[in-house]
Amino acid sequence: MTKLFLNQHVRGKLVLVQALRAAAALLVVMHHAQNEAAILAGRTGTVFLPSTALPWPAGVDVFFVISGFIIVHAAAPLSARPGARGRFAAHRIARLVPLYWLVTGLYLALGLAAPALLSGEGGPPDGMRILASFLFWPMARADGAVLPLYSLGWTLNYEMAFYALFALGLGFSRRGAVAWLIGALTLIVLAGRLMPGLPVPLAFWSDPIVLEFAFGASLAAIRAEGARLAPGIRLALAAFGLAGLALAPPEPALRFLSWGLPAACLVAAAVLGRDRPEGVRSGWAAPVFALAERLGDASYALYLLHPFVLRAGREILLRTGLAPLLGPWPSLVLMIALTLPAALLAHRWVERPLTRLVRARLDPAPPAEAARPAVTPGG
Repeated sequence: MTKLFLNQHVRGKLVLVQALRAAAALLVVMHHAQNEAAILAGRTGTVFLPSTALPWPAGVDVFFVISGFIIVHAAAPLSARPGARGRFAAHRIARLVPLYWLVTGLYLALGLAAPALLSGEGGPPDGMRILASFLFWPMARADGAVLPLYSLGWTLNYEMAFYALFALGLGFSRRGAVAWLIGALTLIVLAGRLMPGLPVPLAFWSDPIVLEFAFGASLAAIRAEGARLAPGIRLALAAFGLAGLALAPPEPALRFLSWGLPAACLVAAAVLGRDRPEGVRSGWAAPVFALAERLGDASYALYLLHPFVLRAGREILLRTGLAPLLGPWPSLVLMIALTLPAALLAHRWVERPLTRLVRARLDPAPPAEAARPAVTPGG
């Protein structure tokens, strides 16, 4: 049964990248779960000491590097082909937009019903703020923070800009597209540093964090040239990446170096070698990788939906009186555990059908002619 389950889901995929996607999503979930556990502790009069073993928000940086890699890796069949930009845009829109719009709409509806949920806006959001959020356009809130209505969407504002930039280079060969991408991202960052006072969207997009996409694109180019590392070197890279994150400051001045480079080491360890390590098809590792691959598939849903599940879990624990009985850390584990089936179900019954529906409308070409879908934060 395990072999059948695994073969259905592993074939044609980079299993270690899938596992890394799942891990990156769980880092972000852990970050927000600790916030909820701290609220639980405050309301129950208990003590909660958060874990600082890793910089938990760095899961986003891992996602950005993975995204840079997968976009270049998966879009190779589209390079320098007629209609490539339109097909790429159709696939990206179908993959990214439906679930994000659904979640943003849900958040807006809940916020209008319970205005306290939108307290970070400094008041009810106006029509332009709402429109900008749905269009992935960076816009400052009343308090000055450049965040969309559903704040997790800040990462998607970077993703969509990256996709647009990459699409411009699809007229080149793969090497040319990667060179264009790295050069363009570097120039954008330099412009942001040398030209203070840029409009909000340009200032947002010129943050050095966008260089993490370039890290991933570079790894895709290296892999495409046939570079593969010995297992021992890959293990060393993975260890270096984990150690780099563990030793990194919690609020680094240069995030793309302190968190982005260790993230790039983790991705390099995953992609510069065998796609399926020994033991994936059978043995003790098979069910572990099968679950990781499943969670990797559902990582976009996990990323977008986990705040709803965590908050609902927190309120259930408080209102049932279980929170003071369990304590903050067991409550945290339980809240995180609830996010996993919620993400898997949402991916299976909501995200995948919506993606298929929108893709069929935007790009009715046969699947065999289309490039494999790329990775977004959590998806």
